[in-house]
Amino acid sequence: MRHYQETIQEARESVAYKEPMMIERLTVEEDPWLRARLDMVDTQIRRRGIQDERVLKSLERIPRHRFVPKRLQSQAYDDQPLPIGHEQTISQPYIVALMTELVRPQSGDRALDIGTGCGYQAAVLSELVHEVYSIEIVKPLSSEAKTRLQQLGYKNVEVRNGDGYQGWAEHAPFQIIVVAAAPDHVPQPLLDQLAPNGRMVIPVGQYSQELQLIEKAATGELRYTNIAAVAFVPMTGLAESR
Repeated sequence: MRHYQETIQEARESVAYKEPMMIERLTVEEDPWLRARLDMVDTQIRRRGIQDERVLKSLERIPRHRFVPKRLQSQAYDDQPLPIGHEQTISQPYIVALMTELVRPQSGDRALDIGTGCGYQAAVLSELVHEVYSIEIVKPLSSEAKTRLQQLGYKNVEVRNGDGYQGWAEHAPFQIIVVAAAPDHVPQPLLDQLAPNGRMVIPVGQYSQELQLIEKAATGELRYTNIAAVAFVPMTGLAESR
């Protein structure tokens, strides 16, 4: 395991954690949440093959327990998804790490996050890219996520309530698109809004789902790669009628 004080120093230097409240919390040496995050990354993520150090450090910094209901905070760093209300979940930490690494985030990228949920994936992306646009179809969740991200100091994330099937055309194209709900086909608007040389990761399937990485070449040609069998909540809204 990497040294506790080393991770505190990295957190101090993180742009997303210049918020005074966060710095004060992270400098408490006996903070059990920071130790839980380090354990989570070491045992659940790094050992399963995630290698992108920027992704790993982001997961070490972000207070995942702040993104789940208080009654479930003791389970926030466990190797499992958790319910967040409205029949939605926060994804298993490893799946968040895998999807983030697959899209190869760069500091200048614009990212589209479909299925905001509690806002955890948007927070991870926000530390790795220039700006994040996040869409959530369940209005109470979008409102809660927007407030939560603002309180935690994430200033490069914009959240809105809407149907993720249609993407967010006003801010397209996106170098990165991450989808956290499963349609039975890849939405054409998302393919259209993916930038040349962009990367999208999306679970696809109605009963049996496959996580797909979709890469768009500079010419516009699309390459599809099946990554792993997964289980996400279904994409609702327009996805159900197409």
